[in-house]
Amino acid sequence: MNTDFPRIITLLRKERNISQKQAAADLGVSQALLSHYEKGIRECGLDFLVKTADYYNVSCDYLLGRCAEPMGSPGQAQKQEQTVQSGAEPLSGLQKMIVDSQRLIFSMLKRHSDSALEKEVCGYLSLAVYRIFRVIYSANQKNDRRFFTVDTPAADGFTLSAMELKKAKAEAAAKNGTMQSASITTNSISEDYPEYASSLLNGIKQCEEMVSAVSRLDDNS
Repeated sequence: MNTDFPRIITLLRKERNISQKQAAADLGVSQALLSHYEKGIRECGLDFLVKTADYYNVSCDYLLGRCAEPMGSPGQAQKQEQTVQSGAEPLSGLQKMIVDSQRLIFSMLKRHSDSALEKEVCGYLSLAVYRIFRVIYSANQKNDRRFFTVDTPAADGFTLSAMELKKAKAEAAAKNGTMQSASITTNSISEDYPEYASSLLNGIKQCEEMVSAVSRLDDNS
């Protein structure tokens, strides 16, 4: 049974503020049956899948979780692997996805004029870059460890602690700032940030696949 379909059709309905009763009537099924579809109790047929895609103006691939973009196709995630040109520096698809996702976040913060949250987000991302750069730098044992002022054995733990602190401050800033009233949906992301939306949505999908893989490993241990 496809586990993405129930989650996505429920999300789409709630994002559009459509009641389950209304959606069921529009789609020509009983509310009880739609409820079963949304809960994953029953699988729908092809006709309902196509009708639902037309109703929410998304692709069938999106409803089935095969792509991250509402109107995308399963091949678009693979296209992220292709090399693309960004200014004078060539970036791979994955690199562009990360860069564009950060740009979308900063554009969103700027749109909502949330400087306090932006400060904490910048701090968190800077620490993430710092942490991974230490990994790259330390790969060659001949590189002078005095490049960093924090001793290697303690650096990673301290960096993680600093990142958690920045994350906590970011959460507080988000709850107390302008973002608390920001309504974010799949449609709003695509409409407000069309140049970056694809990267963010595909990035989220890929990250959740990695997180789910780790979760399955933990369940099997």
